[in-house]
Amino acid sequence: MSKVNVLVVDDAPFIRDLVRKCLRNAFPGMVIEDAVNGRKAMAMLAKEPFDLVLCDWEMPEMSGLELLTWCRQQPEMKQLQFIMVTSRGDKENVIQAIQAGVSDFVGKPFTNEQLLTKVKKALSKIGKLESAMGGAPARVNSAFANDSLSALTGGKVEAAKVAAPAKPLLNAPVPQTAATAAQSGRGQGQLRLASGIQPCVIKALSLKEALLVVRRSAALPQVLEGAVLDLEQGESAEVARLNGYLHAVAALEPKPESDWLQLTFKFVDQDAQKLDYLSRLIARGTAQKHFTPGA
Repeated sequence: MSKVNVLVVDDAPFIRDLVRKCLRNAFPGMVIEDAVNGRKAMAMLAKEPFDLVLCDWEMPEMSGLELLTWCRQQPEMKQLQFIMVTSRGDKENVIQAIQAGVSDFVGKPFTNEQLLTKVKKALSKIGKLESAMGGAPARVNSAFANDSLSALTGGKVEAAKVAAPAKPLLNAPVPQTAATAAQSGRGQGQLRLASGIQPCVIKALSLKEALLVVRRSAALPQVLEGAVLDLEQGESAEVARLNGYLHAVAALEPKPESDWLQLTFKFVDQDAQKLDYLSRLIARGTAQKHFTPGA
C-alpha cells in the first residue's frame, strides 16, 4: 500500500510541530514533510509529488495564497488537495482563496479533531484515506482530539463536540483601567481560543510576547493552548491577527476567588509585517502600565 505524502507549510516552528504530531498519531501510513514558507514549499513541490498541502496564509517571502496560485498553474497540481490554515475569516479573503482554487479551510485556532476532519475529507476525495490510515478503519482518535493543538483555526466549532464558552462573571467589579481602555480604544484586543472569543486588556507588550488580562470564566484557558490575538489600533482601525500560544495562566490577584486572570501569550509568527506592526504598537505605548482590579 503506497504512502500518502503531506506537506505542512508554516513560518512558525511551534505550529508545524503541533500539526506533525497530530497527523502522525492519526495516520500511520502518512509521510509528513514541512517548509518554513511558501518559497521553500514551492521548491519541494517542484521536486516531488504530494497528495495534500496544509498551508498557512500569512508567511514571509511567499504567502499561502501565492503558493496556491502557483500550484494551480501547474498541470500536474490542479487536483492537489490544498487546505489553507488561516485566521483570515473575512468574506473577501475566503472568496479570494476559492477563486484561486483552494480545496478547504482550517481556521485558527483549531482543535486536533477539527484538523483531522478536514484532512480526512481531503484524502477521501482522492481515494487516499485508507492508505493514510495504514489500512485501519477511518475514525477520529478522541484520545488526542482535544490536547494542546487547540492552536490554529478560528472557524465555527460544532456545538455537539465543543461546549459553548461560559458567560463572563457578571458580578465582578470592572477594573478602572479596563473601562478606560475600552473608552479610549487603546490597550484592548480579543483572544480567540477554540472554545470561543475572550475580550482582553493588554498589560504589557514586546516583540516576543504579550501580557494579557481577561475576566475569569468557567472555561479556564489552558497552558500550551494555541490562540489568535486580534489587535485593532489607530484611527484607520488597523487589525493584526497574531498567532501564538498560552505560555502561562495565573490569577491576577493573590486569592483563589480572583475574578481576573493574567495570561502570558507567546507569539509564533515570523512575518516581518507583523513584527513591524508590533514595533509600532510598542512605540505608541499601547499596553496598559497599571491594571488594578476593582480600582
